[in-house]
Amino acid sequence: MHEKHTREDHHEGAVDAGDDGRSGGTTTIDRSVPHPSRDVELPEDQDSAQDFLRALGKLFKRARERAGLTQQEAAERLNFGVDLISAIERARRIPQEELLHAADDLFGADGMLTTVIPDLREAKKKVRTRHPAWFRLYATLESHCVELHSYTTMVIPGLLQTEAHVRALHEVRRPPLHSDVIEQRVAARIARQPLLLEPGSWPPPTMTFVVEESVLHRKLGGTEVHQEQLRHLLRVSALPWVELQVMPMKCADHPGLAGSFSILTPRGRPQVAYTEGHGRNELITDPERVRLMAGRYGSIRAQALTPRQSTTLIESLLEER
Repeated sequence: MHEKHTREDHHEGAVDAGDDGRSGGTTTIDRSVPHPSRDVELPEDQDSAQDFLRALGKLFKRARERAGLTQQEAAERLNFGVDLISAIERARRIPQEELLHAADDLFGADGMLTTVIPDLREAKKKVRTRHPAWFRLYATLESHCVELHSYTTMVIPGLLQTEAHVRALHEVRRPPLHSDVIEQRVAARIARQPLLLEPGSWPPPTMTFVVEESVLHRKLGGTEVHQEQLRHLLRVSALPWVELQVMPMKCADHPGLAGSFSILTPRGRPQVAYTEGHGRNELITDPERVRLMAGRYGSIRAQALTPRQSTTLIESLLEER
């Protein structure tokens, strides 16, 4: 019997954060990927990453000031939000490589900002350790996945959330979280998203998501935050490696009433499942249980709206103010 990992007080979606084996033939085992039924804990290494981000933020600020630009002016010229520029300089956000290239040109930094990009990639990996220790294994398996399938009943999947939406989720937590903890968990959640938005290898992981329609009606964080989240869902759904479906509220036959779960296939490792709800979370490695949940997910997808119908529904919600 394979091991089952269960931990308390974590809800990923709401408050935290060779051969790929898909096409037959011999599967190469990647030893750098942890084994889901053995590697329960991963080492912490967040201090060096945070120190690097602080240094990068200071470097970014210095280059901007030498160019004679305010944060607002830099944001407008770079076509990024001023809040993002401020957050980078305060080491609250990890800058995208695209932003560093553009800023280096705008500030006339002569490669000062782009030369650290390899170090930035390493820092991104280390930032994942901001998750609770018992969640790090799943986050690491996720970062090495070749397939990811997620069904959510109460929240938008964490990989699809905007920064403002993530923050709103943490701010409504009861009992409340300290502001520093919120910022750490927001950063940890956002640090997972390059897997979806900026895959480092080709082909990218295959990703499918099914979201309950009721989730899309909840204006968490207010109208503006909600509208931007819906627009982000449309952008993500246009990615060729992503399929987003909505489970309509009028669906009478519903195989997913037991709650949210994910099915994950790490590269060269056995498929696993992950469930969460009411502060209790479980990483499932038993092959038979995983097989049954994968079958359930197939039924859920079959009864949900098609990706095109789902996009149309989201667009109609955007028209409602």
